[in-house]
Amino acid sequence: MDNTFSKELIELAQKDLSARDRLMSEGQLSGGYHPEMEMIHRKNAERLREIIKEIGFPTVSKVGAQAGNAAWLIIQHSIGEPEFMKNCYKMMMENSNDIHPSNIAYLYDRIQVFESKPQRYGTQLTSEGIPYPVENKMHLNKERLKVDLPTFSPEEINRISGAEDIPEIDRKDIDYNRWRLKVGWISAFPSGM
Repeated sequence: MDNTFSKELIELAQKDLSARDRLMSEGQLSGGYHPEMEMIHRKNAERLREIIKEIGFPTVSKVGAQAGNAAWLIIQHSIGEPEFMKNCYKMMMENSNDIHPSNIAYLYDRIQVFESKPQRYGTQLTSEGIPYPVENKMHLNKERLKVDLPTFSPEEINRISGAEDIPEIDRKDIDYNRWRLKVGWISAFPSGM
């Protein structure tokens, strides 16, 4: 295990979370992607790229569980870099036996939602706090159990909109759509805009 990279990954993730907590307490995190958060996310992603070039993907056996989770957080928050997130997802799948399965699930869902596609595990929420549409409501809890996530109650599952509602859900935030278009998550505005 590489303790130098472990420590650095944990510090990078802590810097991200500390800034997020501070900005949230100051009421500055609503209304789009805060420039300070974007800067931290980009710098963290750049450093993680360098670490990956040096040691490969930072799996649990390479950096430990805490640093592995820190690497996942850095990836999960690199929202302005679609190709980086997708490449990291591929690397995580290639090393799936050495990465916490819920980290893979969260990243898969996040990528899907940014691309206006149904998620598999129900980890990403709409602005109303309800899971974004899923690939298969009937198998949702089975998929969640596979990756060590708690199950949803039948009532919670029933509140999840169908995939056919994705364009309507995505149309609710024009600034979000402009940002997704700008960074490359989508190639056109959701239909009806």
